[in-house]
Amino acid sequence: MTSAPTPAASPPAAQAVTPAPEPAHAQATPHPQAAAPAAAPARCGHVAIVGRPNVGKSTLLNALVGQKISITSKKAQTTRHRISGVRTAGASQFVFVDTPGFQTRQLKALNRTLNRTVHGVLADVDVVLFVCEAGRFTLDDAKALALLQGEAMQATPAILVANKLDALARRQDVLPWLRQMQQRHAFAEFVPMSARRDADVQRLLTIVEPYLPEQPWQFEADALTDRSERFLVAEIVREKLFRLTGDELPYTSTVQVEKFEEEGSESEDGSPPGSPAPGRPAPARRVRIAAAIVVERDAHKGMVIGQGGERLKRIGSEARQELERLMAARVFLELWVKVRSGWADDEEHLRSYGYE
Repeated sequence: MTSAPTPAASPPAAQAVTPAPEPAHAQATPHPQAAAPAAAPARCGHVAIVGRPNVGKSTLLNALVGQKISITSKKAQTTRHRISGVRTAGASQFVFVDTPGFQTRQLKALNRTLNRTVHGVLADVDVVLFVCEAGRFTLDDAKALALLQGEAMQATPAILVANKLDALARRQDVLPWLRQMQQRHAFAEFVPMSARRDADVQRLLTIVEPYLPEQPWQFEADALTDRSERFLVAEIVREKLFRLTGDELPYTSTVQVEKFEEEGSESEDGSPPGSPAPGRPAPARRVRIAAAIVVERDAHKGMVIGQGGERLKRIGSEARQELERLMAARVFLELWVKVRSGWADDEEHLRSYGYE
């Protein structure tokens, strides 16, 4: 692995200041007939995505995987679980692990659980993507960066992802900031980019690839995530809840899926499921879901339901539409609101709601 020298010139947008390490090339064998190129070795590795809350980690994960598997919102602490996203390209399989933003301001059991998740992820990865906003470094960023500076992390390469480059008024301002970041940590690579630009995402994949160990793949080639559809349902409903309530609703709310049933579909003529008759479309997949939105106070319940139940209806409608796209199914979604006082500071309740 090469260490990153101090940048001497303003880097082009979305390129690493230090090139990624190149695999050794086999020397050409002199022969009248050209030898067939050797197949690239299979690579597979775990890549942790780490940073302060609300810095764009989930948006980056979705872009790297090529499909939405992690929810996003402007509310901090949206991501609460370890979520793995899989991207297979050529001979390499990337297993990206989105982590909750490292908690520094809250002392509830929920926050302690989220921090345990972050520590657990870092103990078992091959490379770390440390995500910052380009040109910005806050106290919360510093506390998250401290996770990479312990003795246990010394052998794990870390790549600085300077995200949201497109938000900088002058891109040349990123160069002195990168020099400052080099003094803060011995990053293996520096990658200014925007997670919303596909060219930047492809460049980042190219830079990460040589850090993946040569070993067999962990997942099938078409896998996208290690999480179930039931888990994704809860996440999508929670995303819509946060987006439609904004800062009005405290972050201590969650979603519990209480029923997830896939019904045997019938075709239009009433025939049972199975191979459709020639010339007829395949029966549509149908899924019935019931989920509870859990809040801590009666006042929060009213915020979620809204006047005349309109807000809860909109949460359900937007969640159902997105679930139908993600699951390629007709979804019937029923939502209601429960009050569970103090659940976010109760270890038993946290475990019952799926928090590790």
